[in-house]
Amino acid sequence: MEEFRRIKRLPPYVFQLVNQLKMKLRHEGEDIIDLGMGNPDIPTPQHIVNKVIEAVQNPRNHRYSASMGIPKLRLAFADWWKRRYDVDLDPDTEVVATMGAKDALAHLVLATITPGDVVFVPSPTYPIHPYSVVIAGGDLRHVPIRPESDFFEDLKAAARLTWPLPKMLILSFPHNPTTMVVDEDFFKRLVDFALEYKIMIIHDFAYADLTFDGYRAPSFLAVPGAKEVGVEVFSMSKSYSMAGWRVGCAAGNPQMIEALRRLKSYIDYGIFQPLQIASIIALNDDQTCVQDIVNEYKDRRDALCSGLADCGWNVAPPKGTMFVWAKIPEEFSHMKSLEFSQFMTEQAKVAVSPGIGFGPFGDEYVRFALVENRMRINQAIRGIRHLMTKGETKHKTDDEMIRSAVV
Repeated sequence: MEEFRRIKRLPPYVFQLVNQLKMKLRHEGEDIIDLGMGNPDIPTPQHIVNKVIEAVQNPRNHRYSASMGIPKLRLAFADWWKRRYDVDLDPDTEVVATMGAKDALAHLVLATITPGDVVFVPSPTYPIHPYSVVIAGGDLRHVPIRPESDFFEDLKAAARLTWPLPKMLILSFPHNPTTMVVDEDFFKRLVDFALEYKIMIIHDFAYADLTFDGYRAPSFLAVPGAKEVGVEVFSMSKSYSMAGWRVGCAAGNPQMIEALRRLKSYIDYGIFQPLQIASIIALNDDQTCVQDIVNEYKDRRDALCSGLADCGWNVAPPKGTMFVWAKIPEEFSHMKSLEFSQFMTEQAKVAVSPGIGFGPFGDEYVRFALVENRMRINQAIRGIRHLMTKGETKHKTDDEMIRSAVV
């Protein structure tokens, strides 16, 4: 059988190499603390679970649903933006419910980008951002996002040097994996930039609620003119710890939303209706549960960052997301991120994500996901302290395996 061209453009999943090592060591009896994949472990709040159980028991909810989401869910999402950011959205023309943020991102790009269109994506970033462009046949261009430089200035410089001009920019703040945050002024400048260059914007707002130390993440849609140029994506996965439920939405520019709605009408029949009904309860009822989830992540963040500092690995506590983005310590800086991640798994018994898996500008970092409780994080710190005090041990990695996996 011939090779599939689109699949050939998708590289091997770098994270799989660390996962394979983690599973091998677990089969050998090692207790590996997994801070790699950002898979929330906090249970979904009980009142949401109760609602889905009730809705499942009603046979009327067992039929096909609506691909764009049932009206009350779209209204609940619109009300969420209104309450939090004073953004007015028409739930019929400016909101589409999706099977999580990845569904929204991948299908929105597929619906709006044609082969050869230039799309800007930060690097490093969440993998679906660049690979949605690859799947759609677009011309992917990386813009580095680094602590030592002004991302917006790098973005403008890239636009001046690019021909043909870019059609789209995909970005996310609070940012995964770097945890970088921005203020409302950034989005004002971004809207002006998009209007000047006639660029569509997709802003992934998955970590809207996961902010700390008094920082409040601004919504892209709250900026005047934002709906003229783009769409914002939100997910129930993190704010309500509903990762496996696969409920999210895209909201904003009506032309882009209509393109997504039409494409989805051919692809799926929507989210299982009991999940949509429970999501309405999550969005509309008491939001105390969201703050409880945020407080848990903050407690884990503090434990990890203070523990790393005690080990001599100084990492600034992030103001947002459920991650810690850590530069590889100086004494191990000769290692690239995949090799160091494997080294951490073997020597400290802690699995982390290699920065190279998020793009070519992430190879000096690893990402910790705050998906274990504080007791397990403290155990991870003990393993890391052993690694740091012991110093580097002889460790060899198959260079060819690394090169074949690196994007």
